[in-house]
Amino acid sequence: MVKLSECGAYYINGVMVENTPENSGTIAGAGVSEGQGRERTIAYGILEDHNTSGNMESLKIKFDKIISHDITYVGIIQTARASGLERFPIPYVLTNCHNSLCAVGGTINEDDHLFGLSAAKKYGGIYVPPHQAVIHQYAREEMAVGGGMILGSDSHTRYGAIGTMAVGEGGPELVKQLLNKTYDIPRPEVVAVYLEGEPVKGVGPQDVALAIIGEVFAKGYVKNKVMEFIGPGVGNLSMDFRIGVDVMTTETTCLSSIWQTDEKTKEFLDIHGRTGDHKDLAPEEGAYYDGVVYVDLSTVKPMIALPFHPSNTYEIEALNANLEDILHKCEQDSRELLGDKVELNLTNSIKDGKLYVEQGIIAGCAGGGYENICDAADILKGRSIGSDEFTLSVYPASTPIYMELLKNGRMADLLETGAVIKTAFCGPCFGAGDTPANNSFSIRHTTRNFPNREGSKLQNGQISSVALMDARSIAATAANKGFLTPATELADIQYSRPVYHFDKTIYENRIFDSKGEAKADEPLRFGPNIKDWPQMVSLPENLLIKVVSEIHDPVTTTDELIPSGETSSYRSNPLALAEFALSRKDPAYVGRAKEVQLAEKAREEGKDIAEVLPETGIVMDIIKDRFGATPENTGIGSTIFAEKPGDGSAREQAASCQKVLGGWANIAREYATKRYRSNLINWGMVPFIVEKGDLPFENGDYIFIPGIAQIIKDGGESAKAYVVTKELKEFDMTTGLLTEDERQIISDGCLINYYKNH
Repeated sequence: MVKLSECGAYYINGVMVENTPENSGTIAGAGVSEGQGRERTIAYGILEDHNTSGNMESLKIKFDKIISHDITYVGIIQTARASGLERFPIPYVLTNCHNSLCAVGGTINEDDHLFGLSAAKKYGGIYVPPHQAVIHQYAREEMAVGGGMILGSDSHTRYGAIGTMAVGEGGPELVKQLLNKTYDIPRPEVVAVYLEGEPVKGVGPQDVALAIIGEVFAKGYVKNKVMEFIGPGVGNLSMDFRIGVDVMTTETTCLSSIWQTDEKTKEFLDIHGRTGDHKDLAPEEGAYYDGVVYVDLSTVKPMIALPFHPSNTYEIEALNANLEDILHKCEQDSRELLGDKVELNLTNSIKDGKLYVEQGIIAGCAGGGYENICDAADILKGRSIGSDEFTLSVYPASTPIYMELLKNGRMADLLETGAVIKTAFCGPCFGAGDTPANNSFSIRHTTRNFPNREGSKLQNGQISSVALMDARSIAATAANKGFLTPATELADIQYSRPVYHFDKTIYENRIFDSKGEAKADEPLRFGPNIKDWPQMVSLPENLLIKVVSEIHDPVTTTDELIPSGETSSYRSNPLALAEFALSRKDPAYVGRAKEVQLAEKAREEGKDIAEVLPETGIVMDIIKDRFGATPENTGIGSTIFAEKPGDGSAREQAASCQKVLGGWANIAREYATKRYRSNLINWGMVPFIVEKGDLPFENGDYIFIPGIAQIIKDGGESAKAYVVTKELKEFDMTTGLLTEDERQIISDGCLINYYKNH
C-alpha cells in the first residue's frame, strides 16, 4: 500500500531509480550528479524563484501572499504595529472561520472581526467575513497560483495540488513578511511521493492521506522536508481528491508540499476564473529526491485514525475484525497519555459485535470539499441516519460550494436523511463546535484528532474521542445508522459526480478587497479585549530558570501547550489567554510560572528577590560564590521540559503564553516541528536540546546557564548548565543552529524588541 525507500532516488524516464549499487549503471547513463539532480525537482525551482539570498543552501524567502484567520491575525497585526507597520506590502487575506461563533466571551469574537475589517482598510488587505469560507478553501479558490508561494498562520496552509508551495508558520513569521523581511531556512530536503494506480470505488482522499501519515509520521521520514507528489497515479485523481490528500500532509510534519500539474489543474483554475494562474509543473529528467514514499493507490482501503493522533491508523475492515483487541489497546494508550483524570471507554461502544459511533462530521479544509459532500449525498440518498444517538453534521468549506450544493439538489438529499448542514466554519477541527457527549465516539473528516480536539475537558471529568475517516465511509456509517462501515462495502452506490460551477457572486457582494490600497487615516477598531503585548526585557548575561512542568509523553501537541476551542476567544488578550497555558495537561503550570515571574519582576525593579520568592535568594547565594552571578546580571524565569513538543497547530500562542508568564526557554529532546521552534525563538525563548538518557534535573529544580547571552551572540550551539543544589550538577545543552537574525531576536528578548532596536 505505502512503502518507503531507504535511500535517495533519481527520477529517470518517469520512474524512480533508487541510488543503490545495483542501479549505478542506469544512474550513470542518465548523466546527472546528485547535486544537479536536486536542482531538477519542482520544489527547488519554486524556492529558487523566491529566494533573495543568492545562496540556495541558506534561503531567504519572500512570499507572494500571506493569509491568516481570526485566531491569529489580531496578534500578528498588533506585533507588526508595534514594530513599525505602515501598510501591507503584499496581498494579505484575513479570514474569519475559527471564532465565528460569538457565544463565549460576550462581544470578544465580533470585536476582533471588526478589528480585522478596519485593519484591512487601514493597511490595504482583504477581509473575508465569518461563514463565507474556511481559510484554506478561500486560498484555493482565490489565491493559489502555479509556481507561487503563500505563507499562512495556520498549520494546514497547503496548496501544493494547485501548484503553490505553501507553508504554515507562527504569526511572527508573517510579521516578518509584513515588514519586508524574509523567511530564513536552510534549503529543505525533498521527498518524492510517487503515486501509481487508481483508487477503488469508495476510497477517498482521507484514506490515502491516513495511509501515508500512518507510515511516515513515527519514523520522521518527511519531517521539515518538502513532499513532492509525482507519478502516473496523479493523473488518476480529481483535483478535489488531490487537495484532500495535500491538506493532510501537515500531519506528517513536513515543511510544505507540491504536486505535478496537468490539464485537471488547469481546469480547476478555469472553473474559478483564473486561467492565467496555471503553470505546468513537473520534475525534470534526472531529478534527485532524498527519499521516496511509494503509494499504490489501487491497494489503499478505507482507513480510520483512532484517538489520539492522525498516525494511529488502521484499515476499517481490520478494526472491525479485531474490535476488542484494538479498542482495548487504544484505551490503554489513552491512560498512559491522559493519566487517571478520566476513563475512556471505547469498548463500551461495541454493540452486537459492531462498533457504534454517536457522531459523524464532514467539515473544514479537509472534509468540506464539493466532491466529498456530493459523494456522501450519493451514499445517503434515499436512506436515513436514524433517530437514535447518531448525528451527522456537514460543513461545506465555502459559500460557493454551499450554493452549488443547493442548486444541484445534494443539500436537499442530505437534509432528507436527517443530516444537518452548517456554514463554513473550522470549529469541529479544534473543539469549538459539535462537541460530543461524555465518552461518546465521533468520526470526522477533519484534520486532527488530538486529545480535547473535540471540546472535552479532562479537568472537568469530561472525555470524548475522535477518529478520523473519509467522508464516504462516514456516510456509509450514517447509512447504517451509526455502525462503523467502510464505504467499499456499499457496492450498489453510483457516484454521480456532478460538474462544479463556481459562482463568485457572493464573494463580490460580501468580501472587502482594498485592491492593495492602504488608507492611513482609517482608525483601527479596538474591542475591550484587544490588548497590547506586555513589555519584554532583553536576554540577560546569565539565566536562572526553574523547571515548572515536566512532560514525558512521546509527543506534546500545541493544543496541550495552549488549548484550542473556547480558550481561543481570548487570543487578542495575551495576559488573559496565558491563564489557559497547559491547563489541560498540567493545571499547576500557570501558578508555578507566575510565582517565578514575581521574582523576575522584583529583579527588574531592583527589589530584593528573596522577599518575593525566598528560594531564589538561596539559589542565588550558591551561584554567586562560584560564578559571580547577581540579580543585576542574571535573569530569572521558568522553563518546561517536554520530550518532543510542538506537534500540530502553528498558533504562536503555544510559545507566547509561556513568554508572557515569564518563560525564558524550553528544554526538549527534539522539537516536533520547525514552526514551534521558530515560535519559541521569535518570542525570545531559547530552544534548548538535552541528550537522550536520564534527565539531570526534575520538576521544581533550578537550572543556571552562565554566559548564555554571549553564547547566543557568538553563535555557539552548546552551553554548560548546572542544576543548582548544594552541590552544582553540571550537564550540557545545545540550541541547534541559529541564524544571525534568530540569535539577535533571542538576544533582544523577542521579535517586537528586535524591530524596535534595529
